[in-house]
Amino acid sequence: MRRGIRILLILVVVVVGLLVAADRIALSVAESKAADRIQSAEGLSAKPGVSVKGFPFLTQVLAKNLDEVTVSATDLHPNGTTVEGATGPLTIARFDADLRDVRINSDFSSAVADTASGTALVSYADLTKAAPSGVSVSYGGTDSSGKGRVKVTGSITLPVLGQTLHRSVLSEISLDGGNAVRLRAQEIPGGDAVPGLDQLVRSKTDFTRRLSGLPHGIQLSSIRATLQGVEITLTGKNVSLTG
Repeated sequence: MRRGIRILLILVVVVVGLLVAADRIALSVAESKAADRIQSAEGLSAKPGVSVKGFPFLTQVLAKNLDEVTVSATDLHPNGTTVEGATGPLTIARFDADLRDVRINSDFSSAVADTASGTALVSYADLTKAAPSGVSVSYGGTDSSGKGRVKVTGSITLPVLGQTLHRSVLSEISLDGGNAVRLRAQEIPGGDAVPGLDQLVRSKTDFTRRLSGLPHGIQLSSIRATLQGVEITLTGKNVSLTG
């Protein structure tokens, strides 16, 4: 009798182990295929990282509802994501997103995440590419309150005189609405010395760029300047994900 019970327990352990192994294999395959699909759909140069949380995975698939999915990628050149006024797509140096309660449609071709949160880091080199011609953007340290600033440098030519001036200003970076980034100089050094100089300099140093092509439901919620680049916090509800 005891031997029979031991054999039964061994069989149960083996079966459970096989089921767990099958679940993990299915998860690994699904994550890899999802990463391939994202890379292809968005035209990414490198394969992103995709991780589906929760156990077991197969029951989530049968229910067509994933508890949590995380996505991470570097050097994104998203198709269709452009910065207005720039010559090309804005490169995102690092992107991390956390999707919760992801509902999959009947043929698994698209999904909707109940909530989403994440961050996107844009380098100063790529901000420079999005700036007006002849303008460069770099880290400007922090103000007295510890808030990060950016340094904007550019050249302007004075009308009539034809003299070229080089100016660097410290600018605040903020959000303009839910999908645009705004840079504005705190002050223009010597801006009162020549009539119209303040406005002329600001025509180069102050600019707003709208990020388009994000999934429906995603918004920019906060932004801050760091030593590594500009970090943007993303949030969203009922975020549509199409493949």
